[in-house]
Amino acid sequence: MRTLAFNEALREGLHEEMARDDSIFVIGEDVITHGGPYKVTDGVAERFPGRIFETPIAEAGIVGVGVGAALAGMRPVVELMYLDFVTCAMDEVVNQAAKMRYMSGGQGSVPMVIRLPCGVGRLLAAQHSQIMESWFMHVPGLQVVVPSNPADAKGLFKTAIRAPDPVLFFEYKRIYTMKGEVPDEEYTIPIGLADVKREGEDATIIAVGPMVEKSLQAAVALEDDGWDVEVVDPRSLSPLDTATLCKSVRKTGRAVICGEDSAFAGAVSEISAMVSEQCFSDLKAPVVRVGSPHVPMPFSAELVKHVVPDADNVMAAVRQVMA
Repeated sequence: MRTLAFNEALREGLHEEMARDDSIFVIGEDVITHGGPYKVTDGVAERFPGRIFETPIAEAGIVGVGVGAALAGMRPVVELMYLDFVTCAMDEVVNQAAKMRYMSGGQGSVPMVIRLPCGVGRLLAAQHSQIMESWFMHVPGLQVVVPSNPADAKGLFKTAIRAPDPVLFFEYKRIYTMKGEVPDEEYTIPIGLADVKREGEDATIIAVGPMVEKSLQAAVALEDDGWDVEVVDPRSLSPLDTATLCKSVRKTGRAVICGEDSAFAGAVSEISAMVSEQCFSDLKAPVVRVGSPHVPMPFSAELVKHVVPDADNVMAAVRQVMA
C-alpha cells in the first residue's frame, strides 16, 4: 500500500490505462497547461504525445467530439473544468451519448468517460459549485459514479475507462487533496457495487461522496452515546447497489441517508424512497435525509458553513432515528 492524494490516484489510473490501451485519449480545457486544472492530467502530454488535446471553452463541442470519437472506436476521457457547465452539453450527453446503444439496436456504443469536478471548492459560489447527480441518475444509458476516497477513485476510474457505455465520473473538488492508502498492485472496482466502510449494529448511514468521511467521523463520535453505527458507500448512483444497501438497513432497522447535494429531489431522496419501499417492515424508525437546503451555493464562507452538511448534521440525524 502507498499513500496517495485523491487526484494523484486518478492520475495514476489514467496513466496506467493510457499505457494499456492506445485508443484512450484526453480532451478538455487546460488539460495540458499546468497538468490540468486539478493536476489529474499532469504528465500525460509528455508521456503520451498526440493523445491529449486542449480545447476552447465550448462544452458542447468538447463532449460532441468525445461522442463522435467513441462511435468511431476510440475511448475518450473528457474533462469539463466544472460540472456546472455540463448544462451546455446536455444534448450531447442526454440525447446522443446515453441513447446511442438503444437507438442503434446495439450496433453503436459510446465508451466515454466524462470527468465532472463538482461541489463546493474554493468558495466558487452558485455557478461553479453545483452537484446535479440526480439529474443524470434519471437518464437511462448513463452510469453515475461518485468515489469518496483515493483507492476507490482509482479503481472505479479504471473500470469507467474500460466500460462499453458512457460514464459520468463525479469528482468532489474539495477532496482532491484527500490522502489515503492505495494498493500497489493492479486493480479495478466494479461499477454498481457498494462498500461497507464501517460495520455496525444499531443504525445505517448511507453516505455519498465526501459525506462518507463525515459519516465515519460521526460514527466514531456516536460511540460515546453507546451506539454502533454502520456506514455504507454506494460508490455509484446508477447503477445503484440496492441489495447491499438494503442488507445493511434490514440488519440495523434504522437508516440515515447523507449527501452534499440538495435533499429535495436529490440522490438522497431516491435512496430514501428505495429503502422505505424495500425495507419498510424492517424499519424501527422513519428514514432521515441529510443534505443541503434547496438554495444556490453562496460565496460567503460563513454562509457555506450553513449550507454544506457536516458530521454534526449526521450525528443529529442518527440521534433522531435512535430516539
